[in-house]
Amino acid sequence: MYAVVEIAGQQFAVSPKQTVSVPLLDQQVGDTVEFTNILVASDNGKVSVGAPYIKGSVKAEVMNHGRSEKVLVFKKKRRKGYQKLNGHRQNFTTLKIKDISI
Repeated sequence: MYAVVEIAGQQFAVSPKQTVSVPLLDQQVGDTVEFTNILVASDNGKVSVGAPYIKGSVKAEVMNHGRSEKVLVFKKKRRKGYQKLNGHRQNFTTLKIKDISI
């Protein structure tokens, strides 16, 4: 069984007992979160496609919050003496999928 769920404006393919990193959510560690925006779901080979969503829910537990690796952005214009280096670390939340009900 798997489902494609919309979480914080992004789509994630999830299945039970899977851990997934999503953009930062306003939840405490240990809280249970329920997502109802299910786009596609499969149960024993039977695939359901929503228009736009399927009725059901995906329940997950917040495991931790963190920051990803630093991404360096380097800009340069040749022969002009222009160089710029920026760094960025994205915040994320790790979820453990508990149950998918359709």
